[in-house]
Amino acid sequence: MAQFILRRFGVMILTALVLTFIVFLLTNLYPNLEKVAKFEGNVRMTDEQVASWLNKNGYTQPVLKRYGEWLGVMPGWTRTENGVTTGRCVKSPETAADAPTFCGVLQGDWGYSTVFKDDVGPIISERLGLTGKLMFWVMVLMVPSALLVGVLAGMREGSRLDRSLSTFSIASTATPEYVSGVIFITIFASSATGLKWFKGTATAAADNATFENFFLPVLTIALYGMGYIARMTRASMTEVMTAQYIRTARLKGVSFRNIVLKHALRNALIAPFTVIMLQFPWLLNGVVIVETLFNYKGFGWTLVQAAGNNDIELLLACSVVAVFVVLVTQLISDIGYVFLNPRIRIA
Repeated sequence: MAQFILRRFGVMILTALVLTFIVFLLTNLYPNLEKVAKFEGNVRMTDEQVASWLNKNGYTQPVLKRYGEWLGVMPGWTRTENGVTTGRCVKSPETAADAPTFCGVLQGDWGYSTVFKDDVGPIISERLGLTGKLMFWVMVLMVPSALLVGVLAGMREGSRLDRSLSTFSIASTATPEYVSGVIFITIFASSATGLKWFKGTATAAADNATFENFFLPVLTIALYGMGYIARMTRASMTEVMTAQYIRTARLKGVSFRNIVLKHALRNALIAPFTVIMLQFPWLLNGVVIVETLFNYKGFGWTLVQAAGNNDIELLLACSVVAVFVVLVTQLISDIGYVFLNPRIRIA
């Protein structure tokens, strides 16, 4: 097991480096850098002024060197002009002599946000915490409900209950969040229908989450992911219920309840476990629509602001967090799969 985990960690590091370099390369294309220069300087800047601004701020260096500086494995650039020293690691000319040599992601320096006018690190931690709160309540609602629907549908394949629950699962998965979210807002949070049950706003839920201001975004996300997990659970449960050992238990006179709970349920949850773990990266990036729709200022909302305003440093930080969450959840999924199914050989 230890060797397996070490190998996976090596693959994770290599994958993270490749993916972050691709994102770094795409976000640092010249048209994007030109927008940054005009946003920070003047929208009426000429091409020569743009080139001069990019040169003064270290954007004209080779892309591999700038990636190494951003990562923190290469010394940050410095520039001295008219006795004034500036650089990537220099916060102000007065502290240039005490500036560190390396100042990248590995040193905890995520850069400066041009949109929020603050360091990227505190912004990411705050917004990620808000999205984590949203994800927690989504999983609390989504996972038990989806497993219950899938197990009930798969216990008796082809029954009326199976057809009804399968129809519900397909309908929920086929309805995008921006459609169900708008429908919920119109019906339950608008005075047009007279059913204004949810009077709060999701923006206020960031500081004080209540049932009124937080339930609709949670329900919107949970309903979309619930159908997919339920369908996978139903398919796995149906396959297990037709296995030979289940038929043997029935012939021995074991009650249907004990067959489901003691024999079928654990084996039926092996495949849904992987699907559930894959919901975490989907939730982290899939909340972009819901957080924007409900104006909940979490990680997804921040990602939209960074992309829409060409905030390169913030966009890179969001990408790193997303890559990290995907890789870690996949590792946990693989380890958990091995424990749930001992027949799988790690080698």
